[in-house]
Amino acid sequence: MSLLTGRYSGSPESQIDLDIRHIDESGIGRTISEVEQAVLGEAFWTAGLPLQMNTSVASSPYFNVYLAAQVKMNDKGFLSRDITVSDLITHRGDVHHLFPKNYLKANGIPKGKYNQIANYVMMQSEINIAIKDRSPSEYFSELLYHVDYRNAAYGAITDKDEMISNFKLHCIPDGIENMNIEHYEAFLEERRLLMAKKIKEYYFKL
Repeated sequence: MSLLTGRYSGSPESQIDLDIRHIDESGIGRTISEVEQAVLGEAFWTAGLPLQMNTSVASSPYFNVYLAAQVKMNDKGFLSRDITVSDLITHRGDVHHLFPKNYLKANGIPKGKYNQIANYVMMQSEINIAIKDRSPSEYFSELLYHVDYRNAAYGAITDKDEMISNFKLHCIPDGIENMNIEHYEAFLEERRLLMAKKIKEYYFKL
């Protein structure tokens, strides 16, 4: 909770002292429940957290919690059939830009925008290299075209249902195969919402 809300940032000692006093008075279960009701309401998940995820800091606690959710759920890496996100983190897989970095740079998008955490997925290095700087409308269309014929354009997934499921694991917005530079801002906004929804699901399963 503290990672998501920044509860112990600023002057953590005073907040910790206050929480300890509440725990002594009411018990830990009731204290946690009251804090959750106060700070983790629906507005936090649908507005507050997505707003906080508007950041280009890869070490952001929000991105780390999102990756923790993927590890807990045993998600496969983006476009991977067998390799998990956990495997990729352990063995230093690539952080891939869904809208490739050089594609965005070539279209005048500054660093603070092309390195948004909502543009990141964990991916095997060889798949990342193969995609290069293609726009989403190009390489996602190619992915979907090939799985219709049970072939893999990138990675090892050859089944369309498995491919769509992999997109959902990684909070990929519907219709990305039609997206280009003019859709980038809307893509970021929608993916932040999907990532926040996944983090919420993870949090309440802890």
